[in-house]
Amino acid sequence: MSESREDLYYASSHEWVKPGEDGVATVGISDYAQSELGDVVFVELPDVNSQVSAHDEVSVVESVKTASDIYAPVSGEILAVNSLLEDSPETINSSPYDDGWIFKIRMSNEEELKELLGAEEYRERCES
Repeated sequence: MSESREDLYYASSHEWVKPGEDGVATVGISDYAQSELGDVVFVELPDVNSQVSAHDEVSVVESVKTASDIYAPVSGEILAVNSLLEDSPETINSSPYDDGWIFKIRMSNEEELKELLGAEEYRERCES
């Protein structure tokens, strides 16, 4: 069983969100998602300073098996991307919740977090 963390919110499309200081959240893909993808070989990072809406396609993660679109789980402005992934995309496999984050976003509507899944709901969705 893959790990899901209690302190995160999850989108049904397998992104996680960790709200932080000043309405800035960190986003990545779940342990379940990286295990389904297999070995990640390339990450197309979103554009810094771009405005995105929840559910917009913002990034692509490519693995030896497939390419998967990454969606913004909340609306806002992309403030930073994890440039480590340009040279070491496999970090998503080894550390999906810590070193393998994809981008940071200043949320324009924190109420959107209520539309996401908690860890228990997410685990149940992945198991069904």
